[in-house]
Amino acid sequence: MSTQVAYRDAPFQLRGANFTMMVLRVSDPRNPNFFPVLSGKIAQAPNFFRNAPVVLDLDDLPAGVPFDFDNFTGLLRNLGMIAIGLQGGTPEQQQAALKAGLAVLPQAKGKAETFDPLAGTGRSPAQGVHNIQAQPEPPAPVPATPAPAPQPEVIVQRTTMIVTEPVRSGRQLYAAGGDLVVVGPVSPGAELVADGSIHVYGALRGRALAGVSGDQTARIFCQSLEAELVSIAGLYRVSDDMDKDIRRRQVQIYLDNGYLHIDPVTV
Repeated sequence: MSTQVAYRDAPFQLRGANFTMMVLRVSDPRNPNFFPVLSGKIAQAPNFFRNAPVVLDLDDLPAGVPFDFDNFTGLLRNLGMIAIGLQGGTPEQQQAALKAGLAVLPQAKGKAETFDPLAGTGRSPAQGVHNIQAQPEPPAPVPATPAPAPQPEVIVQRTTMIVTEPVRSGRQLYAAGGDLVVVGPVSPGAELVADGSIHVYGALRGRALAGVSGDQTARIFCQSLEAELVSIAGLYRVSDDMDKDIRRRQVQIYLDNGYLHIDPVTV
């Protein structure tokens, strides 16, 4: 039997895929207002949150605060949200999450850290420089060398997915690693997802999620804002939160100081 025939007749296939998931950062699970407030948020966009997969993040939970995964995930399920995994947390929390049937996911990539060779020595960088310069026998001076020529600026361009037909209800488009451009209208129930920015040359009536990999510089542009939900880098606003004076107008959506702005575009 050839390898191709055996592969075709196998009872399963393993494939990689990308999915959009929400992260629920929990800082005070015992707060009596936790689930009432969350329920109110869900009520603003019930179709978006219905049966939505959720990843729990406990990095803001103070040390020593107990966390009951079985009870917490059950309460989430009552609201229509399905907890599927844990991001971060202590080793004890990760073991408890595994026992509760949750996956332990790798921590999301954060900002790069600067390596300090003097860290842990009790000396500041300025002290380190002083100690080096105060050696009894300083090294012989090194002849001056010409400064290196300035390097040309390198601009890395994103890849772009261009869709030239209307996006129908129930369809999801994902531009991995770049921008998404739709030349046409987007129907209610459709979903646009991009690691970069989203441009819609038509009416945006579905959902648009830009910067899903954490790019806070991503933006959303559309000719007519009629969306159910818009989001950039995880911060979102639903239709009920949008002012009436920006509905059905040409707008740009962006983040500034941790707040999602929706501004009309004036020509």
